[in-house]
This record gives sequence, structure tokens and C-alpha cells, in this order.
Amino acid sequence: MILIKLGGSIITNKERPLSPRTKTIDSIARQLKKISEPFIIVHGGGSFGHYWSVKYDMHTKPAKYDYHGVAIVKNSMIQLNKIILDSFAKNKLNPYCLPPTDFMAGNTPIIPKVKEVKKIAESNLVPVTFGDALWYGQKKSYILSGDKIMSILAKTLRPRLSIFVLNVDGLYSDFKTKRLIHDMRDQQASIQDIPMDVTGGMRRKVEEATKISKMGLKVFFVNGNKPQRIVDAIQKNKFEGTVFR
Repeated sequence: MILIKLGGSIITNKERPLSPRTKTIDSIARQLKKISEPFIIVHGGGSFGHYWSVKYDMHTKPAKYDYHGVAIVKNSMIQLNKIILDSFAKNKLNPYCLPPTDFMAGNTPIIPKVKEVKKIAESNLVPVTFGDALWYGQKKSYILSGDKIMSILAKTLRPRLSIFVLNVDGLYSDFKTKRLIHDMRDQQASIQDIPMDVTGGMRRKVEEATKISKMGLKVFFVNGNKPQRIVDAIQKNKFEGTVFR
């Protein structure tokens, strides 16, 4: 089984909120159709969720955020999710919408529900879940990032491979020269130098990918602007990008 995270930056237009990159989403969907083993899709919020998260000062830490802001962030993520579901359905991928509330209680995973996600993937359906604004309890809410969902699912489901799909070739050891790290086992990047956004950005991806790799699982970072690389990573285990062993 494969876990695939579609970064918000690859599926939305950063310069314009609520602007999906529909051609990129369709291109990725056509490539995913080539995958013969079960897989699960997680997607981020990009300019749909992050724009409103910043506006209403909402973060990953549970707190009493503005209720109107919580509603706007959640609605924007549902809107983006519907766009992805429609693209996948058009490309005959049989997407199955799976809001994180289906397997989360507060900020704690419901293990039997997480295991059900794998069963759904092993049928002829593709579970599609996403980063979201969630109710925590005690009048608090928080943002559960798609990157965090990846490590939550990986811990219980033990996928053969976890793939983070980005709008760059992988992780750079130097962000100015864009010198690519091919293997995180051989090279290191300074996490402090990695850009962040409201849900952690690339830094959160590196942290969650490292966490997954420490479970004894392999993680790839690939460029979604070249979606064939997703299939190459799965089928050939050789690709242009960054691997976490």
C-alpha cells in the first residue's frame, strides 16, 4: 500500500486564494491511474486553507480561535476537496471522500477507524483525506495538517512507501543554489533554514517524513509538476527527488 500527500502548493495557485491548479490536478490524476496497488491520497490546503488560516490567525495548536474563521477555513478545505474528487472521478479513480473527522477524535487517531482506511483502499476505492480545521473540545479547535495526517496513517498502516508531492524537485541542502539532497541518509539539511507557513510548510514535511522514516519506512519527495515521477517512485524505486530511508 502507498501513501501519497499532494502538497497544497502543487494543487493551488499561491498568488491567488481559492484558485485551484486544475490542469496539474488532472495530470496527477492521469498518472495515478497507472498505479496497480492500493493507495491513499492526503492533500493540503495551499491557497484555499492557508490564506484564511493566516487571516484568522488559526494554527495547529488547539485554542479558542474565532468561530467564523474556523467555519471559513473548514469550508474552504471542503471546497478544494470537492475539486480534487471531481478530477479523480473524471479520470475514473473512484475517489472516496474521507474527512479526518472519520478517524480522529480531538487530536487523537481512532485506531480501528484508521485501519478501516486501509480496507477501503484495498477495495476498488481511493480514500481521499485532507488537512482540515477540527474541533478539539472545550470550545477549542485546531488545524490538522495533511503532513501530520501522513505520519498518523503511516504509524498504523505501515505503507510500503510514503510520497510527498511538492512543487519543487525535492529537499535542497542550499535553498539559494537549489542543490538537491538525493538521499537524506547521506546528507543533512538545516531544518532551521527551511521556510515555514501557518501549518509548517516544508519544515513540517521534513519533520513528518523523518518521523515516518524512523518507523522503518521509506519516504520520497517528488516534483508534482512532473507527475510521471510519482509513478516512477512507486514502480521503479528510482527517481529524481529526495529519499528518506
